[in-house]
This record gives sequence, C-alpha cells and structure tokens, in this order.
Amino acid sequence: MMTQWFNWRTLLALIAIMIVTGTVFYSRYLAGKIAKDEKRKVEAWVEAQQTIIKSSDQANFNLASKISSENDDIPIIGTNEQDSITGDYLNLDSVTIANDTGYLKRKLLEFKKLHEPIILVITEKPYTANKYYYGRSKLQQEVRYYPIVQLVVVALFIMITIIAQRSRFRSTQNQVWVGMAKETAHQLGTPVTSLKGWVEVLKETAGMESTGIEIEKDVNRLELITDRFGKIGSHPQLEEKNIVAQVEYMVDYIKKRAGSRVEFIVDTEGKENISAMISPPLFDWVIENLLKNALDAMEGKGRITVQIHDAPEKVNIEVTDTGKGISKANISKVFKPGFTTKKRGWGLGLTLTKRIIEQYHKGTIEVKWSEPGKGTTFRIELKHAA
Repeated sequence: MMTQWFNWRTLLALIAIMIVTGTVFYSRYLAGKIAKDEKRKVEAWVEAQQTIIKSSDQANFNLASKISSENDDIPIIGTNEQDSITGDYLNLDSVTIANDTGYLKRKLLEFKKLHEPIILVITEKPYTANKYYYGRSKLQQEVRYYPIVQLVVVALFIMITIIAQRSRFRSTQNQVWVGMAKETAHQLGTPVTSLKGWVEVLKETAGMESTGIEIEKDVNRLELITDRFGKIGSHPQLEEKNIVAQVEYMVDYIKKRAGSRVEFIVDTEGKENISAMISPPLFDWVIENLLKNALDAMEGKGRITVQIHDAPEKVNIEVTDTGKGISKANISKVFKPGFTTKKRGWGLGLTLTKRIIEQYHKGTIEVKWSEPGKGTTFRIELKHAA
C-alpha cells in the first residue's frame, strides 16, 4: 500500500513538473514573438513621427497620425542624442509623473536594460536626433508571469490532492483497525464467558474460594478489556463520576500486581469526591496505562505518586514516578505513534491515551516534568462536571 502511494505521488510530481516546464518554454516562445512584434510597432511609430515632422503631404500626414495614435499599450520615452529626456513620452501614468520627479528617469533606466533605442534622425548637419526607448506592454508582462501563476495553481492542486489522498488512506486504515478490534472482542467473548463459569466452580470448591475470588477479578478485567475493544469506533458516552474513586480503584488493581518494592501514594488533598464527566472504561484504561508505564520505567522498584487537584474549573491529575525519566529529545515524541523505548511494544499506548483524553474527554495531557535518572510526571486536565 505504501509503495503504491509512493509511486502515485512520484507520478503526480513528474506530471506537474512536465506541465510547468512545458508552460515555461511555451511562455518564453510567446514572449519572444510578442517582443519582435512590439519592436516592429515601435519602429513604425517612430517612422510615423518622422513623417509627421517632415512630410508636407496631407495624406501621408494623416496616415502617420493614425499609425502614431494606434499605439496605446507600449510605453515609450523620448530623449535627445545625449539621452536627456525631452518630455516626449507615451503610455505612462501622467499623474505619477506629475507627482514624482524621478519617475521618468527610473523608467528610462529600466527601458534601457530591456531594449536598444529606436533612433530618429532630425538633421544630419548639425546632427540632431531623438532616441526612443520602450518597455514591455501589459500583454507581454502577463505572458511572462503566466508560468508563475500556473505553477501556483499546479502546486495548490497537488497539495489538495495529497491531503485528500492522505485523508482517504487514514480513513481506510482506521476502518481496518476498527474492524480488527471488533473482531478481537468477538473472538475473546466466548473464552471469557467460559472462564467465568470455571471461576464459579473454583469459588464453590472447598479450599479454593480465595483463589477463585482473585481469578474472578482478572477475568472481570479481561471482560472489561474485551468491552473496550468492542466499543472502538463508536463515540463513548460521558458520565459524571467521582475521579477519586476511579483512580483509587485502578491504583489498587495495579498495586496488587506490582510487587512489594513499589510504593503507591494517592494524594487527593483531603477530598473524597471530585466529579468530572468521563467514560469510565476509557478513563480507567488511561490511568492503567500511565501506571504501567511508570512501573516499566522504574523496573520494579520505586515510588508512584498520583495527585488529584480540584481546581475551580478543572480537575488536574498528575502521575509521577521515580523511574529512568525521558530525555529532552524524546519528550516531544512520546505521544507519536510507534515511539517506544521498550524492547517489546507497539508504541501506541500513549498515542491512544492522548486521543482518549483530548478527543473524547475534551481535556489535555502532557509531560509536565521529566529528568533522566530521576523520574517523570504526566499531567491530565479534565473539565468539571456541569
């Protein structure tokens, strides 16, 4: 799939390059033809000026005047033989000329760089002549800028196409993952139901009651995980819940499986009930994931502190461990898919955690603090229940 996507992008880029290259060459060809045609027009205009000055024939005078008046696009500036501006100009902004004394001089320098002047000899002895410098018409300027305009259009087209293709690709991938998750939940359902039956048998067997109760907790946990997989792709319903009770339940669950060398502390600042709108199964998964990450970072020994602060408009939950910490270079990557420092793992836990908190709960999650060798603090902010 990725190879096809790469080939598709490459083909699109090659087509765009061919279009723009062809346009540039054709525009240069058109600009050259227009430049030659404009030079002939200016030469005809200069000859018409000469006829107007020297001809005594009324018919020739009228024809020359008509030719002279037909140039309404090509800008022209006239000078004498010493290149001093004579005040003879055409198709330039007269208002700007009146208000800006240096405008004609700047235009003259610009025209000199573009074309050689057309010379009109007035007298041979003494030698007097007018030089006429000319610039580009509006049509020629538009032709020169056309490739740039087309390049922008093609670039926008490519960007829109790539964005649309990426969105389609992501949508397809999401559908695949949702389908796999639901199928996994369906497949797990049967053995979980069977396990629940065997747990009841253990609980009724003499001497196995306590074992059955403990196994029942894990089976219930497995049933909850199955339920989470089954709900992937659907929008979760938020409920008003006591965050303190939710967090303490998850800490108690992880604590029994963490070992005696890990100390757990839950600090609620003396409050027993702090409410917020959450999806209990998803929120429990977030806390569980953060606690398990903390355990992995400490490698079975250290302290995990969960602080719950009841602010005026939000609830802050901070999970702090005394583990190996995160380097500054990796802090910005921890929530990205595929990033992991573990030897085994998909690198999706924190990515899903961020999605659950930000998209489903409209809250925020961040790495508040981390220092290599000392530990890490993850901070969650949730809105209070209305």
